[in-house]
Parts: sequence; C-alpha cells; structure tokens
Amino acid sequence: MSDPETEIRAEIRLPTSELRDDLPFFTRTLGMRLDMIYPADDPQVAVFSGHGVRLRIEKGASEPAGTLRLLCDDPDAIAEGARRLTAPNGTKVEIDVLNPPLVLPETDHAFVVRRLADQAPWVIGRAGMQYRDLIPSRLGGSIIASHIRIPDGGPVPDMVHFHKVGFQLIFCIAGWVDVVYEDQGPPIRLTAGDCFIQPPEIRHRVLEASDGIEVIEIGVPAEHVTEIDHDMELPTPHLRPDREWQGQKFVYNTVEGAVWRPFRIPGFVCRDTTIETNTKGVAGVEVVRPDGEAPWTTHSGDILFTFVMSGKMTLEGEGKSPFALEQGDAFVIPPGVATRYSDPSDDLELLEVALPAPVETTIVDAPA
Repeated sequence: MSDPETEIRAEIRLPTSELRDDLPFFTRTLGMRLDMIYPADDPQVAVFSGHGVRLRIEKGASEPAGTLRLLCDDPDAIAEGARRLTAPNGTKVEIDVLNPPLVLPETDHAFVVRRLADQAPWVIGRAGMQYRDLIPSRLGGSIIASHIRIPDGGPVPDMVHFHKVGFQLIFCIAGWVDVVYEDQGPPIRLTAGDCFIQPPEIRHRVLEASDGIEVIEIGVPAEHVTEIDHDMELPTPHLRPDREWQGQKFVYNTVEGAVWRPFRIPGFVCRDTTIETNTKGVAGVEVVRPDGEAPWTTHSGDILFTFVMSGKMTLEGEGKSPFALEQGDAFVIPPGVATRYSDPSDDLELLEVALPAPVETTIVDAPA
C-alpha cells in the first residue's frame, strides 16, 4: 500500500491537435475547472477537473479520443440539455440520467425445461461463485434464475453492495451461508430450506459459506446493476425490521416451524414463505410437496418458475412429450398452457416462484 501521507492524483490523457479549441468546450460547455495549462507561450497541455474525473488534454498524444460519460440527476443542467456532443479534440461526450428508472421488459413467454443431467455449463461469476443458468432465454430479459454453488467454503471475498432490481430471491438448498444486511441486525445464517428476499437496493455483504453451499437466486429483470457501497459499514447500528425499500420488506424465512396448507393445485400442499405479503404481491414463493393425485391445470400468471429441490416427478404438457424430472431440474410454464404434475415420488419437494402473486389456477380437461 502507498504511504497515507503521499498525495496521489490520477489523470486520463486525451489527445488534441489544437488546445485553444478545447478550452471553452471543457470549461463552459461541460462546466469543468481548468487546473493547469502550459507552457504559457504556446500551450500544449491543459488539465481539467470536475464531475469526479481529471482530464489531461495533450497536444500530439497518441491515445484515441475515447468517450466521456457524464451521469447526473438533471442532465438538462449540463451543455444546455444536449445529450450527445463531440469535443473539438474528438472526444465523444454522452450525458445521461444518474439513476434511471428500472425498466421491466415484457415477458417473452416460453415453455422451458432445464435438466441438470444435460450438463449445463457452470461459469465463474461475482466473488468467485459458480453459476448455472436455469432459464437460458431469460424470457425476453424479464427474469434470471441461477443455481449458484461454492464448492470450497470459508470467507467469501465480497464487499458491501446492492442491486438495482425489481425483485430478488435467495433460497438455500444445501449447506449454509452467512450474510449481513442493512438495518437487519447482526449476520444471519441461511441454511437449507431457508430463504431471503433482498428488497431493491438494500445494502448487504456475503461473509462466509460452508463447503458445498448451493442456492437458487431469482432476479427481475434479468440484466440489473450491482453497485459497491464504499461508505456503508455493516452491520448498521439500528434494527429496523419494518423498513421498506421501494415498497418491499426484507424477508428471512426459515423452514423451522413451517405450516403446510393446500396448494393452488389439488394433490399438493405447500408452505408459504411470507414473500407475497412482504412484497405486496410483486412475487410469491412457496415450497411444494405431493399429497395425492393432481389434475390438469392452467394458470393465468405472468412468470411461473419451478425448481426441483428433491425427489422425482413427470411434467406433462399439452403438445409436449412427458418430461421426467429429478433433483436439480427446473421449468417454466407459460400462462394458459395445460400441464399436469404426475408420478411424484414421496420425497418430491418443489420451489415455486410466481411473479406477480397470487396466481389464478384453473382445473381443465386432459388435452386430447
């Protein structure tokens, strides 16, 4: 590390062919400050600072002009409302909103079955965790569902961060993981059968995990931004379990003491995770077990994702050959498509995620 007494300044060097043309653009148009210019008789270098960046404009520099992005609460306050400019030295300037509203893409409905046995690739993601994509099409960008694992446990190289999402679920299916959350007290250990929802932009940090930890993570939309918060320290000093983030409360739901009730499909029972209530219907998450014979049904929801946590079953769908499913498999059923969950093993346990919730289900005749 550098000496804390040592002053360090970073500059981005950009080329120019005529420095006098760049001076009014970077100072008047972009509102930056001129910090340095030399030599006095024939200036070749000028240094500007502002908007969190320091630019060195140098005559004859070999670098390409590049692109400068300025993000602000009020883009109209810069450059008289222009959004795309080109500096005299060739630098492209893009001016945009600092915190744009979250856009949820329209769902591109599809019947999806993803089998673990098909050897879907595991890829290395954030903080060294391994990710397996459970909905490759992302349903048009409306959702991402990931099977995440950490083969070798221990401390996780994570930082305090947050996600710009509409909904995010973490459901533990094996092992344990310790996570600390903003305004939720000391670190919480999530074990198999437990789940969190991480409301939009709640600050958190993954601390440590067991060997073989596995979780299912659902995010809406599929592409969302993760930002590091370099200023917040966790845990925070106050416990605020009723706090809401964009209308959603943090949920830590455990399998211990679960109450089982009839599921939306006859022949099954479920335990509610309280997520529907605490997101005000943004999503519903239930754990499902067999309790008899199931009929053919359709649903009218938007997104209905299911992961097989244990056991086996057959998924029948109109116009489809039956799918023999087992632990680690996942599927998505589009609205209006008739399906039946048949031949469940006694140890079958499903994780169902519905967006939004509740889902209206209709019993139908078997397809011809």
